[in-house]
Amino acid sequence: MDYFVAPGSIVRRVWSKGDTILFIFAGAAAEFALNKAVDWLYFTGRLPADPLGRLFSTVEYARKIVFAERHAAERAIDTIAAIHGAVEQSRGMAIPDWAYRDVLYMLVHYSIRAFEVLERPMTDTEKDEVVAVFCRVGQRMGVPELPHTYATWLPTRQQHLTHDLAHSTYTTDLYQQYRKHLGAFRYQLVLAGQRLVVPASVRTMLALPNATWLRLSLPAYRLAQRTALGRWLRSLLLPAAYQAQILALDAVPAGTAVAFRPVPHAARPAIG
Repeated sequence: MDYFVAPGSIVRRVWSKGDTILFIFAGAAAEFALNKAVDWLYFTGRLPADPLGRLFSTVEYARKIVFAERHAAERAIDTIAAIHGAVEQSRGMAIPDWAYRDVLYMLVHYSIRAFEVLERPMTDTEKDEVVAVFCRVGQRMGVPELPHTYATWLPTRQQHLTHDLAHSTYTTDLYQQYRKHLGAFRYQLVLAGQRLVVPASVRTMLALPNATWLRLSLPAYRLAQRTALGRWLRSLLLPAAYQAQILALDAVPAGTAVAFRPVPHAARPAIG
């Protein structure tokens, strides 16, 4: 069967583990709050009203694309494009191409970074795979000027970090919403997780707190990931209303082939 993402791809490995997905979206939530196009997320009011629900909705679409047969994945991408097109029509203006690229670049960055924090360093070939997959998503959506390799992605990613981020009233409001929906304890956990995966410039702009305690806890957490203790620790990150969605993050969608490449024995997890 023809899949949008090959069964042996590192991208499937990344998106098959709930812990990694939660780190991806912790990082993306931080960077989204700084993006100069964040006003688009406020236009419908859905993100500030239910940031956690929006997270799981986004995860659902991403996993459909990563694990689906090619035609089904392309239909999911087309649906995403249509949703954005409807918002553009309603607002009477187009989402800029750079904003679409920013989102794709976030998915690339946080897929790589979250995997490296929780698993091991990625090889250059694996990083190329991550870039290729998400840029194919962008191509299907009609986004121009996308890189094809990790080496060509890096300078454009840096340009994004330099030119497309700013601390604004939307940033302050979003973080207030995160705190409101998470509660004080979970909010602090998320801030610590964000610090581990976001670029240095994002850490500085958001004044994210020191996360030394979490960094030092990672080796033990890695050992617990596939156990009941690991599932309990993960459940601490989000409110009880989302427990079913949290547990479902480890379940590969039905009807998909999984053939992950074995992890090289010599590869060691990256602590920071």
